[in-house]
Amino acid sequence: MRKRRVVILGATGSIGQSALKVARDLPERMEVVGMSAHSSREKLEAAGREFPRAKLCVSGGDGGAEGLLELATLPEADMVLIAIVGTGGLAPALAAIEAGKDIAVASKEILVMAGEAVMSAARRKGVAVLPVDSEHNAIFQCLEGRDPGDVKRLILTASGGPFRRWPAADLSGVTPEQALKHPTWEMGRKITVDSATLFNKGLEMIEARWLFEVEMCRVEVIVHPQSIIHSMVEFIDSSVLAQLSVTDMCFPIQYAVTWPQRVPNTLSPLDFAALSKLEFEAPRVEDFPALNLARWAGETGGTLPAVLNAANEVAVAAFLDRACSFPAIWQTVERVMREHVGAPQPGLEALLDADQWARRRASETLALPS
Repeated sequence: MRKRRVVILGATGSIGQSALKVARDLPERMEVVGMSAHSSREKLEAAGREFPRAKLCVSGGDGGAEGLLELATLPEADMVLIAIVGTGGLAPALAAIEAGKDIAVASKEILVMAGEAVMSAARRKGVAVLPVDSEHNAIFQCLEGRDPGDVKRLILTASGGPFRRWPAADLSGVTPEQALKHPTWEMGRKITVDSATLFNKGLEMIEARWLFEVEMCRVEVIVHPQSIIHSMVEFIDSSVLAQLSVTDMCFPIQYAVTWPQRVPNTLSPLDFAALSKLEFEAPRVEDFPALNLARWAGETGGTLPAVLNAANEVAVAAFLDRACSFPAIWQTVERVMREHVGAPQPGLEALLDADQWARRRASETLALPS
């Protein structure tokens, strides 16, 4: 029975905390050998006392970037779980791959910004890139190594967020408190707002394009309020496979750690009689333009996905600081995308330059203080 020795980058966030639950539940299959936190030193130290063999790093201070790289390349590690919000996980991800580590990806920005570079590096080094997002992990399970040519559609499910039924005219009055009340998942502040705007699902569309080697035209989104079906795959014979479980991030994390095996756990099973019904509806793309903006970025490629991601991060932060309205999030992203002059097949430096340009331009567009 194989035990995976895992580094958790972002151990004090919601994904990191779920990963620690998996480690407690399956000590014979998962050993935590490294953990980082951005600034939650006390929480990280408490986790360190529980997992005393793990090396620790607070990445928000001096030397934090170097500390992340050191953790990502620990000789004793088999896998690096990257659960850092934003672009800070990109360099550790690439370093882990070069060091021959499998990576489990919970940070969408890594594959949105540099999907081609990450996946090509993983193929070259012969390591696995395992998705931890519930939607991509569901697709990963449904595909089970099938050829991308067998796929007609990847269908990502979305809860629809807290404003699924709100009239478009009311969205300008949305407050941060309202946007942070997600109907089915408990997540960090940024990703919760992204779920409310549907940018989270847009980023997942781009991520799926690279993870599963399909064109953007074969990636679609359906709203499924119960969040029980985590995603589906339609094959060329029109058969559809779906992955279902209760809404608990421990499920995809466990599968990433134990893959390709399945092992028993203490997680709650589905009660189909209690479910009663599963609903589906088309997303309101006219009222929530994030999906169309993401499709545009994913089809264009180059530096445009990095621009979309960076401008969205700035706009979400401004919204949470009450410096802009809810619709201004996607309005800002679209404006910055339209102003961007892209570069085809960019290297890492060009992607990081585009990211910084988009952040500056979004701040200027929102008239934020420099």
